[in-house]
Amino acid sequence: MQITIFGLLIPFLGTALGSTMVFFMKREMNDSVQRALLGFAAGVMIAASVWSLLIPAMDMSGELGRLAFLPALIGFALGVAFLFLLDKITPHLHAMAQTPEGPKSSVSKISRTMMLVFAVTLHNIPEGMAVGVVFASFLAGGSAISSADALALSLGIAIQNFPEGAIISMPLRSEGNRRAKAFFYGTLSGAVEPVAAIITILLTSLILPFLPYLLAFAAGAMVYVVIEELIPEATREEKTDICTLGFAFGFALMMVLDVALG
Repeated sequence: MQITIFGLLIPFLGTALGSTMVFFMKREMNDSVQRALLGFAAGVMIAASVWSLLIPAMDMSGELGRLAFLPALIGFALGVAFLFLLDKITPHLHAMAQTPEGPKSSVSKISRTMMLVFAVTLHNIPEGMAVGVVFASFLAGGSAISSADALALSLGIAIQNFPEGAIISMPLRSEGNRRAKAFFYGTLSGAVEPVAAIITILLTSLILPFLPYLLAFAAGAMVYVVIEELIPEATREEKTDICTLGFAFGFALMMVLDVALG
């Protein structure tokens, strides 16, 4: 139980630690640093989606033989579709972070801040679900997912959440918010992850038959966030080198963690 509690809190701690950057950095984050962090986060999420979610989903469906990919495929497609619909009803993260200030802006400073936190919180729900699903699988027993596998995913998401916390809190600071307030909202954006994970675990008896689908669903949602939000923001204005290096490092690190700990 202690392992589960620790694993559920790790991603939230990653966001909180990232948000503390507002106390150590200037109002504006260096553009190259931001691109590197976005690329790094994208690499971690893609690697986690493959090794910690999609492969275990297919392993759980081994009794289907050559059709073992089917639950993973369906879950992945549903995860992408869910985030696609979510993006249609909430503004894009990078668009909100760059909303112009001034009297001509159609969105007030308070509205921009709250919209940013709200959208990030919604996008963090699939990550919380992913952690909840893997720990639900671990607690249910079986060999598909071990405690090390579950902790590896939590650690990977926490690593990804560190730059995310900084990337969210720093724009709030640049809008004129006090450091403490920017830190609070940045941290708040990650609080939904352990909540979503706990709710998922509490529903274990209901979701157990659908675990392969849910693992793949979380993978699809995470991959969508990478392609739709992180990569476009990191490669804007065709400055791709630093993002590429960050992505490669993040992917390799998460791959090593997952295989070594698993």
